[in-house]
Amino acid sequence: MLTTPEKVAFLLLVLASAYFGGRALLRVYRAIRRGQPEDRFDHLPARVGRALWQTLTMQTVFKKRPWVSLLHAFVFYGFVFYLSVNLVDVLEGLFPFKAQGGFWNGYNLVADLLTALILVGITGLLVRRYSSAGRRTFSWNPRTPLHERVRQGIPTDSAIVGGFILFHVGSRLMHKSVQAAHLEPDPYQPVAALFSNLFLWVDLDALVVLEHIFWWFAIGSILVFIPYFARSKHIHLFLAPLNLAFKKEKPGALLPIAKDFEALEKMEKFGVAKLEDFTWPRLLDAYSCIMCNRCQEVCPAYTTGKALSPAAILISERYELNRILPEFAAGKESPRPLMDFAMNEESIWACTTCNACVEVCPVGNEPMLHILDVRREQVMMQGAFPSQLNNAFKGMERNGNPWNLGADKRLAWAEGLPFEVKTLAQNPEAEVLYWVGCAPAYDPRAQKTARAFAQVLHEAGVSWAVLGREEKCTGDAARRAGNEFLFMQLALENVETLNAAMAAKPRTIVTTCPHCFHTLASEYKDFGGHYTVKHHTEFIAELIGAKQLELLPMAGEVTYHDPCYLGRHNGILEPPRQVLAAAGLRLKEPPRHGRESFCCGAGGAQFWKEEEPGEERVSTHRYRELKATGAATIAVGCPFCMQMMNVETTQEPEGQAPRVLDIAELVVQSLKPRAAEGAAD
Repeated sequence: MLTTPEKVAFLLLVLASAYFGGRALLRVYRAIRRGQPEDRFDHLPARVGRALWQTLTMQTVFKKRPWVSLLHAFVFYGFVFYLSVNLVDVLEGLFPFKAQGGFWNGYNLVADLLTALILVGITGLLVRRYSSAGRRTFSWNPRTPLHERVRQGIPTDSAIVGGFILFHVGSRLMHKSVQAAHLEPDPYQPVAALFSNLFLWVDLDALVVLEHIFWWFAIGSILVFIPYFARSKHIHLFLAPLNLAFKKEKPGALLPIAKDFEALEKMEKFGVAKLEDFTWPRLLDAYSCIMCNRCQEVCPAYTTGKALSPAAILISERYELNRILPEFAAGKESPRPLMDFAMNEESIWACTTCNACVEVCPVGNEPMLHILDVRREQVMMQGAFPSQLNNAFKGMERNGNPWNLGADKRLAWAEGLPFEVKTLAQNPEAEVLYWVGCAPAYDPRAQKTARAFAQVLHEAGVSWAVLGREEKCTGDAARRAGNEFLFMQLALENVETLNAAMAAKPRTIVTTCPHCFHTLASEYKDFGGHYTVKHHTEFIAELIGAKQLELLPMAGEVTYHDPCYLGRHNGILEPPRQVLAAAGLRLKEPPRHGRESFCCGAGGAQFWKEEEPGEERVSTHRYRELKATGAATIAVGCPFCMQMMNVETTQEPEGQAPRVLDIAELVVQSLKPRAAEGAAD
């Protein structure tokens, strides 16, 4: 037990630590509250339950880097238990209380073993952090914009946090080891008993002094660290569970900046230019970031040598917040725009909105949304965007499609089919509305997919129709490019059209484009459009399951490319594979597939602009992965993925490239001969 002067000193240190630590945490809280409002409190019990489960199981951490995650688990679970360990140690220091016997035997055993695991874990993490492999992981492309304090700040912070953990836990182990040497080894503290051998030569009076010294080292280090805690990445220990709880329930679904044009016209500012323009969850992202660079590892733009690093954006925001924290928390305007320290033109326009960064983040951060917020400001306030997007914007505005072709060409894809493709006006009793989409309507290669799917619907005896001239672009590309005004214009027009169609009779909307699927199913709800929407691979799988389609087994191997907006954004992974299996094809998966699939490079409006400078095209990287499977066919479920992969095949010597086909085309090829007659090629 501590002496009276020690107790007084301890209480004074507690008060000082609580004051300075509390002030720092209050500033962080106020800084986050500076963010603009956003409702993330819906379904709160479910959110809290999910966050607790993900935190306690470390489910999100173990998605990648299994061995590193295991070391992190040692530290995490140890520190969770150490909340009680430190409290008990304080009680033992202040009062005549000993945690021994009965319940305490089991408690001491767990604490002793976790002490060893924490030391193993943090040592392993520090060795990795400062090894050559670690330096590669925690480095950045020279093109990447980065806050001026980051390169020196991260290794310094890692050293401080890692050193604190080693010192704190190591001191606690020495404290217990000295106790074991002072009294007698405790069988329920085998690690401390082992290290007590270091002190067998020390006399009793010196052991008492050492016991007090190591107690002060262990507990005092916490009190000294607490004021720094809010500025360190260690704060994620508390903020990560909150961030997981407040994460968007529908990944990748963007929120509208206004409910209608009347509200939009009253707005004076669009998008984000400075830190205070972000909504509060984005600022929480910055403080929750553990600077692990996992998002950077999976980013298709960064992987192919471009300026964008999702990690660098959030880390730079965090360092700027720390730099200006007292003033920012007090309500003062941040001194410089994000484009001065966290992003630049190349980085924000390199994003494909594939959502890989969001999917992989162990603490629930959403870097993609930070980028799109800034794109909105650049487009709608500054008029600054890649010039090639002008053609797509004008086409969507004037003709309802980014190809800028007339509505009278909307049904050109159906020419030559051996049956009539009817509009809803011609078939008002249709149960299925085929939302064709702009690419299948206007692009010659994607038209083959539309014809194949129409053949599937016809052969299955489905009552279906299309909108024809009434259909317009969903606005996905406009929205991802930051042109929210144009997106709202298209969305409101389409919702009006679709609601009228659904008022006559509820119908299922089926589309061959994942981007249309995502927008119709997830984003039109904010504008009054609530629909049952299915991707064509889902619908085909249902038709096969219901015996409405009969397929003959095909010979050969196929690899499947998961479109980002189908797999990662919407979790539709099995139906495409079920269809391929029903066709008798042997599936050869690339290393990155399913939710970990690598982007084709077309998303985020990239299809309508030149790719940002880098080492190679995103599509080239992905094509190489798919070709390496050795499969003769690359199956896709997206017209834009189709185009990107087709372009890559043209770079191959004749006869050496795999063929690229939509799943609907493969289904038509495997239909029974009677059913396949007249199929579009």
